[in-house]
Amino acid sequence: MLGIVLASIALGASTLGAAVAAIVSAMPASAMALILVDADTGKVLRADNATYPWYPASTTKLMTLYMTLSAIRDHRITFDTLFTVSPNANAQAPVKMGFPVGTQVTVDNAVKMMMVKSANDMAALLAEGVGGSIDDFAQQMTDTAHRLGMSESNFVNPNGLPADGQIMSARDLAILARALIREFPQYSFYWHVPAIKFGRRVVRNYNPLLGRYPGADGMKTGFICASGFNMVATATRDNKQLIAVVLGASSSQARAVKAAELLEGGFAQKPLAWLTPTLGTVDQLAPMDATPPNLKDEMCGPHRKRPATEEDDPDAVDDSGNAASARSDGSTQFSVLLSALRAPTAKNLALLPDAGPVVPTVVYTGPTRSAAQVDALAALPEAADPAPKKLKKKAAKGETKSGTKAAAATPAADGATATGQVKTGKPTGSNIHYTPSSASALGAGPAPGAPAAAQKKPKPAPAQ
Repeated sequence: MLGIVLASIALGASTLGAAVAAIVSAMPASAMALILVDADTGKVLRADNATYPWYPASTTKLMTLYMTLSAIRDHRITFDTLFTVSPNANAQAPVKMGFPVGTQVTVDNAVKMMMVKSANDMAALLAEGVGGSIDDFAQQMTDTAHRLGMSESNFVNPNGLPADGQIMSARDLAILARALIREFPQYSFYWHVPAIKFGRRVVRNYNPLLGRYPGADGMKTGFICASGFNMVATATRDNKQLIAVVLGASSSQARAVKAAELLEGGFAQKPLAWLTPTLGTVDQLAPMDATPPNLKDEMCGPHRKRPATEEDDPDAVDDSGNAASARSDGSTQFSVLLSALRAPTAKNLALLPDAGPVVPTVVYTGPTRSAAQVDALAALPEAADPAPKKLKKKAAKGETKSGTKAAAATPAADGATATGQVKTGKPTGSNIHYTPSSASALGAGPAPGAPAAAQKKPKPAPAQ
């Protein structure tokens, strides 16, 4: 390969470019794509295969988040707007909240469920509510991505489920993360919610760096067999925020360790950093015309004694959209990661102790509730991700974990039951973004006087 490059130099820059492209296109399927970017300046601090097209998996949901926040900024919807679960949203892959068709969910709650649990049905709900249909929303995602400079991105769904046309690159994901940080700083809470609580069900965020790596403050993980283990991670120290993107890692552990190593290298003081050749800014990296690597055989092939999964990450689905996850409380993944970060290969990382218990943000179906009503919901006994059927039966009977009777479940606006909710009075409908840990975590919603969005049910989109 070196001989090819040296010969190309003698022949001219255009031939060199072709040779480099040929070398990169022959990149082994097991190789990762990495990029580290300064969020403020856009300066690239490290880039390996950063412009190689990749299947993004659930990191796609960052684009769905961007589109939703843009619609709020443009006063087309509010955080209190109710969207209705359609047959298409209900039919998404098993990694979902599983609400019955007709259930109504506010934009605020749908976003939290999508970002923390990586709920595919909530991504579809937002897509249909904001864009009218999955197809229309996907086209809007693609158009918006290109406007942001994400020239290698193309979308066919809002959640990253397996699809040949669902493509991004590490470079594009860094551009997207930077756009979210710069355009919507008041809503940064959405990409580092530590956990959510729905009824008595508690799910922790599947980004294991949150609460453990110093300064970690976002953003999203993803996995399908074809993509390998993906991650967009952000962290801030001393007023310096970095964005690390890892695509195609061999495991959730390797993905998190690599992201932490990238961030640590960016924060480390380097007296001779001026000697390092500059890589320019993220938008200056030239896109690549290539086919995304497909890691399906490597990650989930029959040669493996145990197919690659993320036991604690709801993004773990195979290329047929089947759930590969058996649990989602995050405990196993966190402990494995901590052990890895204590290993000799990562001993230089400065890490916080185990994150330990977190205060979950309460989510629910139906109209927006007051702070007092959310407090009442938060007072329900907690249980880490119990079986949905068992939960529904108990909720229908109005039973608490101890077996005592709780208040009756509150019906949603369309009559669908909001599982696990406590009837504490009529919702106020005001634009409240309350969490048990911080009553002002999300700040204000749209500007006063913003027009309220129509509450009509979106038309179901065809299954993807």
